[in-house]
Order: sequence, then structure tokens, then C-alpha cells
Amino acid sequence: MKTFYYQRALDIPSAIAMISQDPGAQFIAGGTSQVDLMKEDVQHPTRLIDISQLPLVEIEPMPSGGLRIGANVKNTTAARHPLIAATYPAISEAILAGASHQIRNMASMAGNLLQRTRCPYLRDPNQPCNKRDPGTGCSAVDGYNRMHAIFGQSDYGASSPLTCIAAHPSDLTTALAAHEAVIVIEGPDGPRKIGFEQLYRLPGETPHIDTNLRQDDLIVAIELPAFEGNSHYLKVRDRASYAYALVSCAVALIMDDERIAVARIALGSVAAKPWRAYAAEAMLKGQLPTKELFERAATRALEGAQPYNMNSYKLELGRMVVQQTLLETAGLEPLQGMQATAFASSVGGIAGIVEPL
Repeated sequence: MKTFYYQRALDIPSAIAMISQDPGAQFIAGGTSQVDLMKEDVQHPTRLIDISQLPLVEIEPMPSGGLRIGANVKNTTAARHPLIAATYPAISEAILAGASHQIRNMASMAGNLLQRTRCPYLRDPNQPCNKRDPGTGCSAVDGYNRMHAIFGQSDYGASSPLTCIAAHPSDLTTALAAHEAVIVIEGPDGPRKIGFEQLYRLPGETPHIDTNLRQDDLIVAIELPAFEGNSHYLKVRDRASYAYALVSCAVALIMDDERIAVARIALGSVAAKPWRAYAAEAMLKGQLPTKELFERAATRALEGAQPYNMNSYKLELGRMVVQQTLLETAGLEPLQGMQATAFASSVGGIAGIVEPL
């Protein structure tokens, strides 16, 4: 780990002023992923601005409807909050399906959004990685790519400075995408809001840049639009706990009598950002929910995927997960256990969270 300066911010203006003075500075809150990257010689901040004491810990209804979640709210607190669990269950399920109790107790909601890919080549300074060291190439294209993207990747060959096929690892972001969350930001130019879809970047020609945030932007809150429907999150992983998704899916459905008025489908661990299945969503609108309809929608959701030699399994697995999530969200099949249910592919069964919300 390289030497760095440490400062603690006590309010938002001072936090922004501190980071604006040093182009190599970074904010830190829980630090559950960030400190690992520093230890692994992947990130080298010259200064850490500790924002963990900023008063961004409220979860409160908004006057216009919906819910506002402060950036420093701990993952555990959000997952167990009655308004989130009751109105936005996919978000609660997604949080509880990820990490350990200890990490959830430390990790902040905003920090969860900004975690970096778990691509092993990013975390190995001895291997070429355009995301870590721009211009060096991408080891994953011809290497170990079992966990990597099948949508939105940039692939011009292993030696190209533009190639990156990494996937975003967060469970929470997939559920937030299905709920079309809004990110509230404070910066030197004042506050602004961006839609969740605009937060992340695909690799394109800048694979080393993960988001559209500026270095001196501070996420202060996540806003959830009003929602009167049902949502659900399912995650397929190698083992029953403490593993990143092979494929995950979040679905939000709003019904009009017996027909689907609004459908939102987000896939996780298949792209550098949560991947919305817009074509599949469109074919569900106005339809009566049936197993056959959801099977066709699941097929549509995986159209256009470009797998690699070690992750072609994500095509069929993705279709199965989308179909099952739709069935359970619509109530055509019962939930496979308690909230935060997840498939455990290594044992061929279902793994649920044993503790109540």
C-alpha cells in the first residue's frame, strides 16, 4: 500500500473543498472494497477524505412519493428498514443476498454502487488490464473469463487498449436499476440528480472509467420513485453464501387489473453495469402473465449476448433466472423460501436467508 494523507470531513461543503484541492484524492466511507484495492496495489489515492461522519444516514419518505436513502446508510440498515422491505422488496433481497453480516454492517449504500469489478486481472498488477493500467491490454479475453460480461463489452482483441469485458459485481445495483432509482450528487457546481441508467459507463473507448461521476462529485442520497407493485431479486452463484453472482435478475411489475402495466427487468453480472432488458420489458406490457409469456420474454432478454469460451453457460442460465424471477414476482409460482432467496448452483438447490427481516 502506498503512502497517503487522511482527512475527515465534518460537512458536505468541506468534503467537496478537500477533494477539489487534490486530483488524486478519493472519498472513503465504509471502505470494505476500497481498502482491498489499495492493499492490492490497484488504487493509489494520494489522499483519503473520510465522509463516514457526514449526516447522510436518513431513510425518509419524499413529499412527492417514493423514498430517499442517505448515502451513508449502512447496507444492513437499508435491508431491514420496513419501508424498503415492504415497498421495494427486491432491494432488501439483493442486499441480503450479498456479502457477509460484517461487511453489510460496514458498507454504505453509496459505496456499494461504486465498488469495482471482481475481475481477477484487475486485482493482479502483474497482468495486463486496461481498467487498471490503460493501454496495457485485456488478459481476460483469452484467459479466465468465466465470470465476465456477455453484454456491452468492448472487445478488439487482447492487446487492444480499448478492450474490457469485466462485469459489475453489485447485487444492490441490479435491484436499483429495476426500480429506476435516481442518484443525488453534490459537487463544486452545486447539487444535481442523474437517473440510475446514466450513472455507469460501458467500456467503449475508456475502459478505465467506470462511472459518469467527476472526481469531486459526492453522492449524498439515492431516491426511489413511488412504486405500487411487486419486485423480486434472484441470484445464481457457485455456493450458497458469500459469493458473487454468476447471473442475477431483478424484476419490478406493476399490474392493471390482471394485465401487466409496467415491467422492468435488470440483469446483474452480465455487463459493466446493470443490464436492462428493454425489449423483453416491451413485449410484456399489456399482457396477461403466463409461464409461456415469461419464457418468451426470458429468451428475448438474452438476445444479442456475446459470450466467451468459459461463460457461454450464462445464456441458458440467464434465461432460466429471468423466467423464474418473473414467475415469482407475478405470483405464478411461490417464492423459493424467505426473502433474499438465492439459487445455489453448486448444490443444485435453493439457499435462503434464515434470519427474518
